[in-house]
Amino acid sequence: MKHPFPVPSQLSPALARVDAYWRGLLRGNASMPFSDDARLTDLPDLAPQLLLVDVFERPERFRFSTVGAELAGDGLAGLFLDETTLDRPFEYLRAQCSATVEAGTPTGYRREAASGQAYSRLLLPLWGEGRISMLLGAVDFG
Repeated sequence: MKHPFPVPSQLSPALARVDAYWRGLLRGNASMPFSDDARLTDLPDLAPQLLLVDVFERPERFRFSTVGAELAGDGLAGLFLDETTLDRPFEYLRAQCSATVEAGTPTGYRREAASGQAYSRLLLPLWGEGRISMLLGAVDFG
């Protein structure tokens, strides 16, 4: 079955840095880093393009924890994704979050420039409390 949000083989330099950072946080043979190891302050120049999303179970819900200023700023922090309108650069974000949790692997999304500014988004799962508890995300408008 084809993954609905495949990570492209060629990432933009910004997304490649976030992916390399995520991979650098892996401990031993773990398939994903622990959420308490990820710090947006480790990537200060990319912070305006980064987001952290909290993952909740039963029912599955997602909440913006941190949203970079270039993406939407503090206006979304603390809101559940299903409580707000998800416009650019967050189209299909709920579906991508769900796919990331289900697959337990990074996912990607690309919006072409047909009717607006093109962007690429990368979501990376983070482990905590015995499950995927958070997603690290990055958006590149290049």
